Amino acid sequence: MSTKHFAQTINVFHERTTPEQGKLVGYGAIIDSLKLPVPIPRQLALISEVRRQYAKDGWIVFTPRHQPKETLYDQLVFAIKYEGINLLFFKKLFERLEPTNIEQWINSEPLSQYSRKIWFLYEWLMQKTLKVPDLKDGNYIPLIDEKLQYTCPRSVNSSRHRIKNNLPGTADFCPLIHKTDKLEKYIIENLSQKTDAVISSIHKDILLRTSSFLLLKDSKASFNIEGEYPTQNRAVRWGRAIGQAGSKSLSKEELLRLQQIVIENSRFIKMGFRTEGGFVGEHDRHTGEPIPEHITARWQDVEKLITGLLDASKQMTENNFHPVLTAAIIAFGFVFIHPFADGNGRLHRYLIHHLLAEMKFTPQGIIFPVSAAILERIDNYRKVLENYSHPLLEFIHWKKASDNNIEVLNETIDYYQYFDATVQAEFLFECVDYTINKIIPEEVTYLQKYDEMKIWLDDRFEMPDKIVALLIRFLEQNNGELSKRAREKEFVRLTKGEVMEIEDKYKMCFEN
Repeated sequence: MSTKHFAQTINVFHERTTPEQGKLVGYGAIIDSLKLPVPIPRQLALISEVRRQYAKDGWIVFTPRHQPKETLYDQLVFAIKYEGINLLFFKKLFERLEPTNIEQWINSEPLSQYSRKIWFLYEWLMQKTLKVPDLKDGNYIPLIDEKLQYTCPRSVNSSRHRIKNNLPGTADFCPLIHKTDKLEKYIIENLSQKTDAVISSIHKDILLRTSSFLLLKDSKASFNIEGEYPTQNRAVRWGRAIGQAGSKSLSKEELLRLQQIVIENSRFIKMGFRTEGGFVGEHDRHTGEPIPEHITARWQDVEKLITGLLDASKQMTENNFHPVLTAAIIAFGFVFIHPFADGNGRLHRYLIHHLLAEMKFTPQGIIFPVSAAILERIDNYRKVLENYSHPLLEFIHWKKASDNNIEVLNETIDYYQYFDATVQAEFLFECVDYTINKIIPEEVTYLQKYDEMKIWLDDRFEMPDKIVALLIRFLEQNNGELSKRAREKEFVRLTKGEVMEIEDKYKMCFEN
């Protein structure tokens, strides 16, 4: 590569302002110079004249001594060393390069850890063997630098390259997550252990009732996220399905079974894996033209993608990859693929429940109401989905189908196999943290206050449970006071003094 390809001094790059003027290097420089069909990475690397190294606003700033040579190979070495592994980038790069280019790099530096990593990645991603003999010497080195990205706790040795393959996935599905201060903070906090401590202090009766309330709360929230407001029966039905999360192994058959539970009336929906294109978005109200916010995987790729996703899920669970990171990769991977015509959103959130339960992150008998936490962060949730979807729109070529659906015209499977799931993992950890520290304790506290109020009402007025529930609901709906209508109808037998006494007791129980 000539010097002009990489020696870019910039202040702004793809609408991102740099912290200071500098030279773009690494993945960003290669993607830009070769015009690779790859979204710009979450973090970009910059060489600055200021002699200090720091990270700020999506930029990693390096000193002049870090400046790589103006060759493709040296830029790749820099990227691998400081930015981690970007599988989508390498797949698109390898499709552009002749195999002889990579063979030359390997032959010139056969024991270099970087040439060996590039060699391994080429054969793993392209499923082709280069004309290079197996290595006989050299220590085994990990493919992924665990200081930069989360790795599979158990690696598989590749004797040909003398590489420890610690990728948390398979060649058919392997999103990666970068280490960030936020993720490390959550992992160090050991939220699962914190949950066990909270749960162990709760009386068994309260815990059982809390679990039932949380299931229903999560079920309703999952519908509400989709803009639906289900009947009580429908919410309870889906709640029961959520309650079984973690008990059955994931499989294509299990996903199809769950879709049937989600879709109560399938008269107008083609059930099962899609056999046509799909998108999330709107239609122009005058022309019917699709206006996509997210374009789903090609229907021809769905079976392969779901097989890869399920295999990766099995690998991560069996190898004790972190449960929340596993749930983020699998659940968001599922919703990005969008394998069904309908029901993808609720199944995506079900997968979070399933993996957290299967990997014993959540205590036995308790399902985290993650959907309730998502609903309270609905704007952030949309941004997290768009963080993946919007950058891809320029790389997916499509045309309007006859039914105003879309038909994808180019190969897009790589975008669903090898995305960066860092933002999604951070969001999911926020939801899990909120669930543990706020939703569950608040639900437990509410039930304890409810019981206190119930015992008092039973002792003072001998009210049956059904009337107690009705009374408390009326008080909740009217800021602790019984409405004129309730006093004149359902609770007409209460005196004015008794009503005041009940209202005072309610405020003592619920507002203190």
